[in-house]
Amino acid sequence: MSCTVVVCGFFGDTGKGKIISYLAPRDKVAVTVRAGVGPNAGHTVVHEGREYKLRMLPSAFVYDRCRLLIGPGVLINPQILVREVQLTNSQNRVGVDPQCAIIESKHIQVDRKGELAEKIKTTGTGTGPCNAERALRTVKLARDMPDLKNYLTDVPQEVNEALNDRKNVLIEGTQGTYLSLYHGTYPYCTSKDVTASAACSDVGIGPTRVNDVVLVFKTYTTRVGGGPLPNELSQEEAEKRGWAEVATVTGRIRRAAPFNYDLAKRAVMLNGATQAAVTKIDIVYPECKGVQSYEELSQQAKTFIKKIEKEIKVPVTLIGTGPGTWEIVDRRNV
Repeated sequence: MSCTVVVCGFFGDTGKGKIISYLAPRDKVAVTVRAGVGPNAGHTVVHEGREYKLRMLPSAFVYDRCRLLIGPGVLINPQILVREVQLTNSQNRVGVDPQCAIIESKHIQVDRKGELAEKIKTTGTGTGPCNAERALRTVKLARDMPDLKNYLTDVPQEVNEALNDRKNVLIEGTQGTYLSLYHGTYPYCTSKDVTASAACSDVGIGPTRVNDVVLVFKTYTTRVGGGPLPNELSQEEAEKRGWAEVATVTGRIRRAAPFNYDLAKRAVMLNGATQAAVTKIDIVYPECKGVQSYEELSQQAKTFIKKIEKEIKVPVTLIGTGPGTWEIVDRRNV
């Protein structure tokens, strides 16, 4: 059995939610734990013809035998969490660590004005101010909230027991490597580290418990908000190529650029990646839409994948060929 950490190799928006929603039922995952910052990250899942946009719950909800946990390092907006629990009908499978910090309206108000909003162009969800208050040790925790009492559980204990029982576990990261407070494009970044190492800390497992780190890339690069984006395309060119996307949380247009091999190589180093996933290959190579075997990919698409593997020196084991859970090429030896 195994523990797999799934994180983004660029600036977010690479399809981690899709990868998690595939791996959970495919590998019969017993526990999936959300790591990362909080509700400033949106993960989109398309399952059985329905689209879900999640900001708190793990994307593994599609597998009804999977326990859905939120690690103590993650910030909670109780209203969003309860709404998503109802949306996914997962009341009996959700667990929140008592040490999760709580986002309050005051945090959201601070996040939507001044430098955070005007210069950094944050999502306005209150995560940065909440993490700042957490560092001051004055923030409210999940254990202080009556409306969360039915969900409270010792997440590190649950995750480690699952691993002791040789069950499959997924750690779902958020944001992207270059939005990390330490390794990203500071000050245009999120309010904490979001690499694979930080994901382990967020959920309460030691690094020796991890078997694989899957680094998720997209066939092109996008980012929301301020900060550098090497080789950025004009909005007109992005639309012409079909790369103009809308952010899940903010509804803002994502800035776009071609796949960046230099950033990808550094992300592999920073995360200790053992595998890579590449999503949205059907956007750049429409002939690959819905393909589920590597042999069916076009020669151009195969050449692109081989170039990525040559540059980053880890295998591309998962290739997304559409938004649906099962629209994927799985090259793993499982």
